[in-house]
Formats: sequence, C-alpha cells, structure tokens
Amino acid sequence: MEQTILTIVVPCYNEEEVLPYTISELGGLLKNLIMEGLISHKSRILFVDDGSKDRTWPMIYKEGLRNEQIRGLKLSRNVGHQNALLAGLFTAKDRSDCVISIDADLQDDISVIREFIEKFDEGFDVVYGVRKKRDKDSLFKRTTAEAFYKLMRKMGVDLIYNHADYRLMSKRALDELERFDEVNLFLRGIVPMIGFRSASVYYDRRERLAGETKYPLKKMLAFAFDGITSFSVTPIRFVLFIGCTSFLVSLIFGSYFLTLKFMGHTKTGWTSLITSIWLIGGLQLIAIGLVGEYIGKIYKESKRRPKFSVDIDFYNLPLPDHLKNTDREEGETFGRDFGTLSETN
Repeated sequence: MEQTILTIVVPCYNEEEVLPYTISELGGLLKNLIMEGLISHKSRILFVDDGSKDRTWPMIYKEGLRNEQIRGLKLSRNVGHQNALLAGLFTAKDRSDCVISIDADLQDDISVIREFIEKFDEGFDVVYGVRKKRDKDSLFKRTTAEAFYKLMRKMGVDLIYNHADYRLMSKRALDELERFDEVNLFLRGIVPMIGFRSASVYYDRRERLAGETKYPLKKMLAFAFDGITSFSVTPIRFVLFIGCTSFLVSLIFGSYFLTLKFMGHTKTGWTSLITSIWLIGGLQLIAIGLVGEYIGKIYKESKRRPKFSVDIDFYNLPLPDHLKNTDREEGETFGRDFGTLSETN
C-alpha cells in the first residue's frame, strides 16, 4: 500500500511575525509524520501569500530554497482568505492524496492532524476540525458566533457547528469542490454539500502567539452576511413577509380611521403621521438594500471573473539541484531568474 501524500495549505496575509513559528511547528510535525510512516516523504507544506505587504513572501520563498518540503504560492494581489484558500487547495490537489487547510496563526491544534490522517485512512473524504468550546472568546464574539450558526441552520444551511476552515479533504472531494464554479463561495457551507463520507475531530483552540487577527468585527459581520445571502433567500422572503404584514395592518388602521371620520371623531396627529412615514421609509430602504445585495451577487456571477491570479507558483515547478539547500543570496538570484508566472484559475 502506497503512503498518503499530504499537502498542508496555509493562507497567509501579513504574517511575518508569526511565520517563523508556523514554519517550525508545521515542518517538525510533517517530519514526524513521515518518520512514523503515516504519510509519504513527498508530502509538502504550501504557504499561499495573499498579496501581503510585509516580508511574508520573501520568508516563505527563502525557506523553500532551504527546505524542499516548504513550498509557496504567491498571488498577484489580495483576494481574501477564502479565495486564497481555494488557490492553495486547487494547486495542491493534483499532487496530493489529501489536503489539510489551516490558518497561519496556528490557533488550531496541529497535534490532531494525526487523527485527520487516521480518519482519511479509514475512508473518510472530509474530516472537520471542530472546536470543543469557545471559553477563550469574548462574550460578544461567543454570543454572535452561536447566533450565526443557529440562524444558518434555521435557514436550511448545513453548517458544522464550531468549525471554521481547519479540515482535511481528499483529492476526489476537492475535484467535486472545483465543480462549484460560483464566484461567491462560502466554503463552510459548500463543503458539507459535497456529500462524501465525513467525520469530525475535536480540539481546544489556542491563543494567537503573534501578529494581529485578520478578522476584526467588521470583517466578521461582512463574512456572516455574505454566508447568509450566498445560501438562502430567506432574508428577502422575510422582507416580503414584513411588507405584507404592514399592508394588512395599514388596511385595518385605514378602515378604523375612516370609521372615525364618518363618526366625526377624527383628530389631527402629527406624531403618529411622521412616525408612520419614517417607519415605512426605513422598511423600504432596508428592502431595497437587501434586494440590491442579491442583485450585486448576480452581477458578480454574470461577469465570471477569475477568483484569483497566481504570480509565482513555487509548488509545481521543481527546484534546480544546484539551488537545493542554498544560501539566501543565491536564492535571491534564482528568484530574479525565476520570473513571474501569471495564470488564472
């Protein structure tokens, strides 16, 4: 039986502070897994530079010159975490039996990767890394996260509770994922839709060692809203329900005030009039904005623009023998000769 070829995909955006630790920890784990015979010596770690503005790419590239198991993929610009993740997954899948995705801050416990591999060997195509609890999150973040998962489930979206993007996917699962040709990909909802045999591995999440989180409140809210509108038309139906309810209520009140007029009991009421105008005006703006959000998604899908563009592919091209384990100066010279490989996916 041939050993499993594993690629660990790590999206990176301005991660120079934490990257040395990440490379060291994942590199050590990969070597141990190879020595234990769990994976093939052809296994790799693929760092995807999502248009970083710091020294993230030079650090990845120079480390790759010294260590053949460290590979890099440089995107031409910042395309966002989900698209950078897709770039790494689709680049690695043709040379891997399975691919594991993990964030560069290593808050997700890498020790359970052994369990991921064991589950894969048992025949599971998708293995989800699931947090046991959220006790280290702030009360606000914990409450909003729980509300998000519950809301998505009520809308009929099959999400794995407390699972982010720490998962293993087999090659055939990735082949199926690549068939989802939509621009607005919400991976946490798409992956369960693939439908292959899956399992969950539970772990405790750690604190971030260095650098800053790439998901502040504003991005988290945008991410959640994007997930909701990518999978469900329930918000539009909810607005329709409010509109119908308001119409019925207005008919009832209209009949009531008309009766008062005929009975000679009408009274002027500026407060109630202005309140009604502002309420209905606000509902109309919300409805228009929500419909606009869906139209915007249709607009993006209709243009069929590529999700990402690759600037340098340091994964699929072999490293010349004379540059393996070379020093930094020679590596930088090779980098200039290496050129820019531009391709889209």
